[in-house]
Amino acid sequence: MKNKILILFAVSTLIFASCSENLLNRPDRNNANDETYWTSEINLRLFANGFYTNYFVGYNSSYTADYTPVRGMIFADDFCSASSQISFPNSVSSAPGTDYSTVYAGVGWYFAWVRKANLFQDRIAKGMKGILTTEAYNHWIGVARFFKAWEYCRLMLVFGDVPYFDDYITETQEDIMYKDRDSRATVVEKVMADFRFAFDNIRTDDGSMQLNKYAVAAAISRFMLYEGTFQKYYYNNNALAKQCLDFAIEAADFLITSNKYSIDKSFHELFGSQDLAGNKECILYRHYASTLVMHCIASYCNTEESQEVGPNLALFKSFICNDGKTYHNSTAVSSISDGEKFSLNNMIATRDPRFESTFYHSYYHTNGTALINLTPSLVYCNKFIDRVGTEDGYRGLVNPLYGSNTNASDAPVFRYGEVLLNWIEAKAEVATLGGAAVTQSDINKSINALRDRPLDANAIARGVQKTVHMDISSLPNDPDRDSDVSELIWEIRRERRMELAYEYCRLYDIKRWKKLDYMKTSSSPKFSDNMLGPWIDYNTELPGRLTGPTGAYAGVMKVQKTDGTIVVYNGSNNADMVGFAVAHNALVRNEDVSAKQYFAPIPVAQITLYETKGYTLTQSPGW
Repeated sequence: MKNKILILFAVSTLIFASCSENLLNRPDRNNANDETYWTSEINLRLFANGFYTNYFVGYNSSYTADYTPVRGMIFADDFCSASSQISFPNSVSSAPGTDYSTVYAGVGWYFAWVRKANLFQDRIAKGMKGILTTEAYNHWIGVARFFKAWEYCRLMLVFGDVPYFDDYITETQEDIMYKDRDSRATVVEKVMADFRFAFDNIRTDDGSMQLNKYAVAAAISRFMLYEGTFQKYYYNNNALAKQCLDFAIEAADFLITSNKYSIDKSFHELFGSQDLAGNKECILYRHYASTLVMHCIASYCNTEESQEVGPNLALFKSFICNDGKTYHNSTAVSSISDGEKFSLNNMIATRDPRFESTFYHSYYHTNGTALINLTPSLVYCNKFIDRVGTEDGYRGLVNPLYGSNTNASDAPVFRYGEVLLNWIEAKAEVATLGGAAVTQSDINKSINALRDRPLDANAIARGVQKTVHMDISSLPNDPDRDSDVSELIWEIRRERRMELAYEYCRLYDIKRWKKLDYMKTSSSPKFSDNMLGPWIDYNTELPGRLTGPTGAYAGVMKVQKTDGTIVVYNGSNNADMVGFAVAHNALVRNEDVSAKQYFAPIPVAQITLYETKGYTLTQSPGW
């Protein structure tokens, strides 16, 4: 018996060895094989989907905050922090993978996504012409070039000049791999060509939530507006600026004249919807589903979770009054003292409806709990949640739709409201470069269409009124307007600040206008607003702050009077605690808001790597 077992074992071993050899020579069915993958349009779609969560971020997923509102894009002149203000770096990092997602709202010195897009284009071009129809071939080449253009826009937003790689390269092509930076103007020309091919060839309809020509047009309107104004204000390259801006207008015109989109829902119905399918403002959105892919952004708008930064007085002052005038000369606030014009109740009642739609209406939650410790400036953003989540007593601890990382509300990726603002600003800028003047009809299609956004029942119940239409012949007289900006462009920028508050773009906007000095907090009285909140009378609006434990608030709670005087609570000066709320424990930002901050430094490790290979990588200007 023993011998039989041994023989059986020997035979089975030989059989297994033979089978193993055959198995090892078979293609891997669990991972893509580059030699056999590029055979069908289905495989191309799967590969393209790998770009989606990197670019169409929406509310990201789980607790990840990169590029999200409220938690990710929180470095700008609209916000203030408790303790030290977030600051630009003042030294060059040595780490190769330095993260620039906060202070530069973009990517690090990292070209893997460029390489992936180039690989995608290379494999289609070399192996699929005989497999795809001409239409399909051009569509997928367009998809590859679109994502490549987007990645280069992100790189330029952070670093300015970057090396442009036309084609897919291998590890042996070191002369190309270690090339120095190309000029930004050169890269912009390449990016425009990539976007042009994508715009001309990507399908108008490729299925639900798939990249299509309308989404491409929205992206072009965004990035070409950015690049056009950056070329104008930073480089004084008006010829390239006009090319970019004309392209932005063309792309936005395509969306406008399609008549597919409109502004027909309130903010909370847009940003807090559990299903954006059919929403006429959404050009592209990211869909979430319970138990599958969820996020946490609604939780950070539910008046239960703390917000790291709070809106500041500078942002509040930018909101126009509903009579179409600035707070300086509005009849809506003419009888109110200067400070009280910026009380929370007054701003809700008198400002553009987007104020009430962006910020919670009270210092208290519906359950009676004060929100004072949840936001540094006392005012709480609740823009990215539906009304139920904050106003009807649903607490995050009770309903998973509004708590933890189990939110399933959909996120707009491209929305028509932004496109309208991109379009009107580009037209106004082109007018300064020899193009046609902006007309009242242009204003009606864009800014006034946004001002006609429907009010929901909650806003109406609070007495919120739509802002009167903008009249191009009678623009507001704003004494705070920068002298180098026309009245029209100033008001378009104001409209953008109100409409897109807390979304992706404020830091991008002030960079492309060459206005990073707006980030300063101490060098001029003009910038003191950056660390202040609303006007508040603690005695009547938050009395618990004065009757609570003195040790917790004395020396911490402060207000600023209209003459600039700071009053610090000492436990007994209750009557003096009326003024602009000073963000608690706030310390000024470092004042290195200079020319070099328009471009991030390249980490030392990258420059050293080039040197070890015998090549040179130029550092960013000023670093």
